[in-house]
Amino acid sequence: MCIRMKLCCCGCCTLQTGTKIIGWIHLLSGFSTAVLNATTISLMTSVHESNHVEEYYTCIVKIIISVIWIAVSIPLLIAASKNSRPGLLSPWLNFQFLAIAGLGYGLYFSIVVILPAKEGSFIQDAPHMENSFEGDALLQRNLQRILPSEAFSAVKNELSMFGARVATDIYKLGRECELTPPYLKLQDAWANPQNKVVTCESWKELKRTSAREGLIALAYERDPKHQGFSRLIQMSKNYLFAPSSGLYSCPLAMTDGAAKTLEVAGLKNHGESFKNLTSRDPERFWTSGQWMTEKRGGSDVAGGTETLAVQDPNSKNMYKLYGYKFFSSATDADIALTLARVVDPATGKITSGTKGLSLFLVYVDQPSNLHLMRLKQKLGTKQLPTGELLLDGMTAELISSPGRGVASISSMLNITRLHNASASVSAMRRIISLARDYSQRRVAFGKLIRNHPLHVRTLADMELECRAGFSLFVEAGRLLSLEENGTATSEQQQLLRLLLPLLKLYTGKQCMKVVSEGLESFGGQGYMEDTGIPVILRDAQVTPIWEGTTNILSLDVLRALAKSEGQVLVAFNQRIQGVLDSSISPSLAECCTLLEKSRSQLISFAQKNPNQLEYVARDFAFGLARTLAGALLLEHASWSGAVDSDSAAAQRWLGQRDLLAQSLVSGQTTNHSTLSVQQLDDALVFDGYDPKNLLSPLF
Repeated sequence: MCIRMKLCCCGCCTLQTGTKIIGWIHLLSGFSTAVLNATTISLMTSVHESNHVEEYYTCIVKIIISVIWIAVSIPLLIAASKNSRPGLLSPWLNFQFLAIAGLGYGLYFSIVVILPAKEGSFIQDAPHMENSFEGDALLQRNLQRILPSEAFSAVKNELSMFGARVATDIYKLGRECELTPPYLKLQDAWANPQNKVVTCESWKELKRTSAREGLIALAYERDPKHQGFSRLIQMSKNYLFAPSSGLYSCPLAMTDGAAKTLEVAGLKNHGESFKNLTSRDPERFWTSGQWMTEKRGGSDVAGGTETLAVQDPNSKNMYKLYGYKFFSSATDADIALTLARVVDPATGKITSGTKGLSLFLVYVDQPSNLHLMRLKQKLGTKQLPTGELLLDGMTAELISSPGRGVASISSMLNITRLHNASASVSAMRRIISLARDYSQRRVAFGKLIRNHPLHVRTLADMELECRAGFSLFVEAGRLLSLEENGTATSEQQQLLRLLLPLLKLYTGKQCMKVVSEGLESFGGQGYMEDTGIPVILRDAQVTPIWEGTTNILSLDVLRALAKSEGQVLVAFNQRIQGVLDSSISPSLAECCTLLEKSRSQLISFAQKNPNQLEYVARDFAFGLARTLAGALLLEHASWSGAVDSDSAAAQRWLGQRDLLAQSLVSGQTTNHSTLSVQQLDDALVFDGYDPKNLLSPLF
């Protein structure tokens, strides 16, 4: 009997001790969980993470569960602590408490601790798109400065509404084009020839949207309310459209170039082409392709064009084209402009070189005579159907004087290079827009990354490059507007001739730098395709290549200098002098000194080293672009409506950027002959290269 009582007492003590332990575990677990989740809520509130609604309420629920569990644990502890007299809690009752507590704690631990730990409750907010016009204060202020007040008022609401569409429905269409790229369908399941490019419905809707929004028509309608600045307004709207367009901006660039070519050639009323290219009617609107490049190469069209044009004996201006076009963008276009060599009907011979090339207009819908060989597999611009085409007797119309094909496409190149710059600058603007919004959402090391000075400084450097490129873009749009409305002076026309290749080469190159830096601001997510961020970088890579690489455009700058007998450089000099002579705020006086220094060094180098210009053509072109950008930033900062950021941009660009390369400042090539420097380049590049070591071609 005594032994039984002793065992019972021992059992009771053991159960009472277990009850106390379980109670304390419950109490401490509930308390720590409550404190942890309360701290999380406090942190989210302090950094204004208002978008983490689900996580916020999850923490509240966990706190409530913890408080309830604390309330359950306290009676257990009280009951166990009062067990000074045996029998207060029977062994059976203690056992029940232990069983219930163990089961409850297991459920509590599973709900509050184990289950969330599998994936975690944190979800990072994605960067948000903003109204592209309302969020671009620099675009708004530049248009307000340049346009007459009535013209700005007339287009402001249109641009604002379009900016909202660009961030919503147009962006969705463009994204769908990226996810559903075009493909080539040669035949159907029953071997019936198809010979067509299949594009998604969103690509077709973007064509209709482009027509309705007047993305081409705006420049050619010359609406009186624009007061002579229709081209600048049109390019501003295309600038908003480009980063959301799913690369439909590319066929629009070529369409604009084709319309300009027909207008300059006096063919506005010839047939339906010009009317359809500039129509706002989606059912009537045409796009144009650009079929220039052949297998021998890109920019050297004089040496690379082999396509032959055989005259139709029944029509003076109609020809049959035979050739292979190696890079043909927008192969789904309605028409195309292309170069070919006219075959002399009497001798059967052709003229080589530039003088043998003529410009033709081709209607694409000729399935029997146009063979789609393949679509290009590209790094980026996958939304755009770029193909290789075999022209086998295609009917085409001669629209230039024989042998004047290259001269006839100069106006087209001016337009497409302007569009290329639009794509470059707008890509910079898009990545900066997303990065600055993301900096308001991403927390690292206990605070928003926008509160880390180094991160904001990096974004500021990106913004500075974007502003410099944008200033050149807006200036080109302004000058082209003046030229098209007939009010441009000869000096302004010369400056435009110099500016367009500078604009294209500089913005294309800097775009890659800025967008690549922008991807880093998202960390690993910037590298993930399903975020929609890497496509900005992949598509941007085409801008330094299309319509002339950086070196080709640098040489084009020298050609402009030579052909104008130096007048383009005179116009450049006078444009900067006009800025220096204008009313400048005393706070920007140092900027004037720095601008004058850079301009003088450039002009001096060109005058003293004419034989070295080709070797340093790239450095020289970049120096011209950066110096002119500095002048334009200074001019904008001196405007009465400028804000602090405008002054900061001018001061930093002129005061902290190396506008000129060392080759132009120190004259590094003057210590040796140009030939010896080139020999050193050759030694550096081909050190170790031996044809005997070559094994196999790349693919």
